[in-house]
Amino acid sequence: MNKEIEHINELLPKLSEPALIEVRDFIGYILEKQKKRKAFVDRVLKAEKEPDTVTCNSAEEFIQAIENAEDDG
Repeated sequence: MNKEIEHINELLPKLSEPALIEVRDFIGYILEKQKKRKAFVDRVLKAEKEPDTVTCNSAEEFIQAIENAEDDG
């Protein structure tokens, strides 16, 4: 286990029940954010590999096309 995780594990027992719930919820939020970012990056990389499949007139349209693309994974 790395030092950061060990340190967090030492601190958790010192928290109140409501604080532990907040920590749990925050960790879930961070994990969901990472998952969405990875999916977005994967879609961008796919679009870069297949530029002929995306026709856009602006950067905004390009981002919107990526966000609306079906997720293959």
